[in-house]
Amino acid sequence: MINQETIIVLDFGSQYTQLIARHIREQAVYCEIHPYHLSIEKLSSINPKGIVFSGGPASVYADSSPLPDHRIFELGIPILGICYGMQLITFLSQNGKVHPASKREFGSSDISIDQQIELFSGLPKSFQVWMSHGDRIDALPDGFKTIAHTHNSPTAAMADLTRNFYGLQFHPEVVHSQDNNLILSNFVHRICGCQDNWTMSSFISEAINQIKSSTQGERVLCAVSGGVDSTVLATLLKKAIGDQLVCIFVNNGFLREGEPDQVMQTFNQLNIKVNYVDATDRFLASIDKISDPELKRKRIGNTFIEVFTDELETVGQIGFLAQGTLYPDVIESVSTKGPSATIKTHHNVGGLPENLSFNLVEPLRELFKDEVRKVGNELNIPASALGRHPFPGPGLAIRILGEVTRESLDILRSVDKIFIDEIRQANLYDEIWQALSVLLPVKSVGVMGDERTYENVAALRAVTSTDGMTADWARIPQDILANISNRIINEVRGINRVVYDISSKPPSTIEWE
Repeated sequence: MINQETIIVLDFGSQYTQLIARHIREQAVYCEIHPYHLSIEKLSSINPKGIVFSGGPASVYADSSPLPDHRIFELGIPILGICYGMQLITFLSQNGKVHPASKREFGSSDISIDQQIELFSGLPKSFQVWMSHGDRIDALPDGFKTIAHTHNSPTAAMADLTRNFYGLQFHPEVVHSQDNNLILSNFVHRICGCQDNWTMSSFISEAINQIKSSTQGERVLCAVSGGVDSTVLATLLKKAIGDQLVCIFVNNGFLREGEPDQVMQTFNQLNIKVNYVDATDRFLASIDKISDPELKRKRIGNTFIEVFTDELETVGQIGFLAQGTLYPDVIESVSTKGPSATIKTHHNVGGLPENLSFNLVEPLRELFKDEVRKVGNELNIPASALGRHPFPGPGLAIRILGEVTRESLDILRSVDKIFIDEIRQANLYDEIWQALSVLLPVKSVGVMGDERTYENVAALRAVTSTDGMTADWARIPQDILANISNRIINEVRGINRVVYDISSKPPSTIEWE
């Protein structure tokens, strides 16, 4: 962001890195994540008010351990090291020593403050924290003092108050640590001196100016799906450039019951004109007799590109393509250790061919998902659209395990509608991060009206989460599940058994395919 006070988080591979940045942003302070090997020149050009070293799975004394440019300690900028980050400060500083702990420390632990400093302002003398480490500080580096300890860690926190360098052996960013936001707030406000100027209203004002400046009066093409990201993107663009915006909604035939009409009604309420394309037959043909989930995704993605490209011939001259890239996408593209193994192609289909000669407009690329919803609220987008559960680009096609047919789509739509209607009726929809139904390629024996049946099994899945990175299965009351199951079996022909998925993420993913 232009003229924005910034805190930099250097990522050393921690699973909690994004949580650090998100919690700092919740303090109305802008924060960016960069890989640990960020050059000192780039770091200096950003001119951050403070730096946070994340945790990580490595040991600092290992040959392959990730290390930053040592000149970072000469910039005169406050530094907070978390877990591996604390050990890193120790290891790279004069006379500091880190060794394997005789007793590893994982999970909840009681910490006692030895010196009440600004970092701990507002915290009690003793409180609960979350530990996750196998190494420990055996000798403090020159200039540092122990400021907190646990039963197992004589130095659970340390500080060099002269240089404003701090180390925490625990993870203040996780919900398991008591008053977790307070420590990060003290660091960015009291120690780094940041102001509360990262708000969604300020973001919108600056984004509008940047969109106007970059597009220079040319038309901007935006593909919409009815999901939160594309709806907020289109609304922000409309506010910035008005009739320069051209929106296309492609119905791939894999949407929920009544969803195409709902999407068009939402954009009509927002006074955004959308070109509607029904490509159901084309998409169904693209995955005819295809069972492999990755191949399904690729075929659907390629078909989307083909349909989208064909539509370009009807909309006229376009100068820019808008994409709903979010900050987690940006972070993943600069992973600390390179591209991770492919678990599955991303749910949201949309990679367009390189030969489409558009400049990109990505106004949401600095935002986390929860911030996108806050922007949508500022833009007066209906709560029904902002609260919509995540829905994969390939839609119901990847919730039908095996081959996809019109008949299987109709069955799953009916199951899904009952499930969603019932959790809405029970006022559970907004408490659940994502709810979905899956049609299994399995048939089971049943009895209906004194007759033997041999029909399909439907699986229901509902999870709670804050960001979708981790998730737990939703504890829907048994009487509500019983009612849902009863309705599905009685009302949906082709289903005689319903199961409820009680797997968490990890190890299971939210979607089944």
